[in-house]
Amino acid sequence: MEQSEGEAMTTLTRPHEDSVLEMLRADEAFALEYLCVALEEIDQEGGEAAFLTAVRRVAEARGGMTSLSQATGLARPNLYRALAADGDPRLSTILKVLQALGVGLSKVVTHRP
Repeated sequence: MEQSEGEAMTTLTRPHEDSVLEMLRADEAFALEYLCVALEEIDQEGGEAAFLTAVRRVAEARGGMTSLSQATGLARPNLYRALAADGDPRLSTILKVLQALGVGLSKVVTHRP
């Protein structure tokens, strides 16, 4: 089917964030790689914020903060603060969160594609 000169071509696209969340939700290996890369860059400037953002995105993709709160026993407002880009969570919080997300810190550390 040819398009006339006056017709506009439209392409439906999804926002990048939606695509990333879908891949994090559907693909376990992608989620693990996503967290692994963020952890590898944690010592660089902005690395801590990037890692916390990555953890938060995986949480959002896998049921959101309400579900995460129920799985970890941690209050939802505390999770939002801990996983904010400027958050400063305790190691025990990160461990609980990653375990609840089904990845665990040891999987993230030892993951190789």
